[in-house]
Amino acid sequence: MLHKSRGIVLNHIKYGESSVIVHIYTEKFGIQSYIENGVRKQKAKNKIALFQPLTLLELVVYKKASGGINRISEIKCLHPYQSIPYQITKSTIGIFIAEILNNLLRGEEEENPGMFDFIHESLLFFDRQNHNFFNFHLQFLNDLSMYLGFSAANAEEMINEVKPYHPTKMNILTEAKLDELLSSNLTDELKLTGVERRALLSIIIQFFQIHSNSLKEIKSLKILHEVLS
Repeated sequence: MLHKSRGIVLNHIKYGESSVIVHIYTEKFGIQSYIENGVRKQKAKNKIALFQPLTLLELVVYKKASGGINRISEIKCLHPYQSIPYQITKSTIGIFIAEILNNLLRGEEEENPGMFDFIHESLLFFDRQNHNFFNFHLQFLNDLSMYLGFSAANAEEMINEVKPYHPTKMNILTEAKLDELLSSNLTDELKLTGVERRALLSIIIQFFQIHSNSLKEIKSLKILHEVLS
């Protein structure tokens, strides 16, 4: 049966000589895997650019009752990005977010329109920002934790949850910045140094890791730190 749905590409892997298996977070079915044949051929109907991480798609897809890998009937880019793929800092943050989502959403195989809309609109907001976007990933993860059901009310609560698993030392000023972050949203302007940004990201990742077994090593983290340093 065919279904219409919006989707957000998380990643793709090569399959055979010219095909890919693409993982997409869909509005209607949660995380889904699709096989796209021949996409890496020069004259492919659907170009590989459509399957780059965080691409926003409009889809018509098949859905097997038994689950597993499905197929795409129709596909088009819903909102072409104007800056994320072309600005090195934004593209690096985007790769990091896509990796985080690909890990965190593995078990999300049901419709969750609230979380889908949040991710979708957050990415469009990020693409539009011309300045003050260096902390977007921190604020995005903070807001995402609410949709995943394990947000912290304040810095003290987060630190106390993390301490038994990851011994954490945080000075008073950095803890105050964490409180400021946890009470902010995407439209708020945060002023952080590179050292503060790295410290806050570290404890947020640790906080996510104790609440999600699927979030382990983050391969893009080192590059993110280098670009934002």
